[in-house]
Order: sequence, then structure tokens, then C-alpha cells
Amino acid sequence: MAQRTTENKDGPEKGFVLRSYGYGELALLYFPNSTKKSATTQLRRWIRRNEELRRTLNQLGFADRQRILTPRQVEVVVQFVGEP
Repeated sequence: MAQRTTENKDGPEKGFVLRSYGYGELALLYFPNSTKKSATTQLRRWIRRNEELRRTLNQLGFADRQRILTPRQVEVVVQFVGEP
């Protein structure tokens, strides 16, 4: 499991942790000021509109309406759209 940390004046601070995420959980990290439903809809829209991202996720077994993303699937999302 990859974990990124950053330093601040108060010491090490945990960054984004690469692990399994619930779809809504990950969506809320990208859209923290949205409702879970709205965030989920927006993340699905990002995936649908990015052909290469969608194709890569499908190769990893991603299915529309999947509830849990594997660490590898999360890694691919982060590679395409950046860390939340």
C-alpha cells in the first residue's frame, strides 16, 4: 500500500493514501463540498468522458456501478486526474 507524506512545520502530515476506496468515498475526496450523490455523479462523468481512463479501468475489471475500487483502480484514477 503506497502512502505519501508531506512535511509541515508541525511535523509529518499524511497525504493521499493509495488503498481500496468506496466509490462515494473517493468521489467525496475529489468533491468535498458536494453531497455524496452529486460527487459520485461527477466522478462517473469524469470517467465516462475520458476514453483512455475508462478503457484502462475496464481492463482492470472496473464495472459501471461498482461500489468498491481496488487500490490499482484508484491508482489509475489518480494518474489521470491527479490526487484529490
